[in-house]
Amino acid sequence: MEKKKFAMMILGPYYDPEQHQAHFETAWCDTYIVTVRDFEEAKAKILELQQLGVGAVEVCGGFGPERAKELIALTNGELAVGYVTSFPEQAPLFAQVFGD
Repeated sequence: MEKKKFAMMILGPYYDPEQHQAHFETAWCDTYIVTVRDFEEAKAKILELQQLGVGAVEVCGGFGPERAKELIALTNGELAVGYVTSFPEQAPLFAQVFGD
């Protein structure tokens, strides 16, 4: 049986994608955590992940639904792309962490 491949993509201008990444391998799956500094890097990275045989990518909430849909279109709908969301009542806590 071929191993499953999953990825999580995190967006932030303060990341160095070459340095800030991780790969976890088990007998059942390969899991990648990748970072990108902007949406242009994200588009290139998702195509790279698709070429690696990754079947599903979860992107951080910073992408939002529209950019997640753009990534789906970029992969011709052949790669499962989801994005992280949160509950509205948690907005003040997220603002403390990610706000300016």
